[in-house]
Amino acid sequence: MRNVLFICEHNSARSQMAEAYLNHLAAGELGAESAGLEPGSLNPNVIEVLKEDGIDISANTTTSVFDLYKKGNHYDFVIVVCSEKAGARCPIFPGRVLRLHWPFDDPSAFTGTHDDILKQTRTVRDAIKEKIIAFIDEYQEKGLKMFIEREQK
Repeated sequence: MRNVLFICEHNSARSQMAEAYLNHLAAGELGAESAGLEPGSLNPNVIEVLKEDGIDISANTTTSVFDLYKKGNHYDFVIVVCSEKAGARCPIFPGRVLRLHWPFDDPSAFTGTHDDILKQTRTVRDAIKEKIIAFIDEYQEKGLKMFIEREQK
């Protein structure tokens, strides 16, 4: 099984959603973890919109990317789902790691009524799910070699 790490700033929303979808949709073939640069607490709106899609992350905790790095964890893919500026602060994991950047809006920055915030969070959830499905499809079709070749260009 190939290992994937999703990183965002607080590991409270985007990386949690990406981890949940990859583990749900590619179980046994790809395994995901998530972590944050400055771990916070799980975003309750993210918990709510994932439950709408049949995924319960309410028992998840947030993790520091630096703790995973210090443990010597190895990943085949490290995917940063926050801004490029924040992603530049991520450690470089050892080994042959493909580092990808998929920026998504941060649900913790959404404002408005609860319904407005949920609507915006659903938009991010759906975009992450679509990206995960495309990633799995591409991986299943072409395997790890395709990703390596793309990164070398």
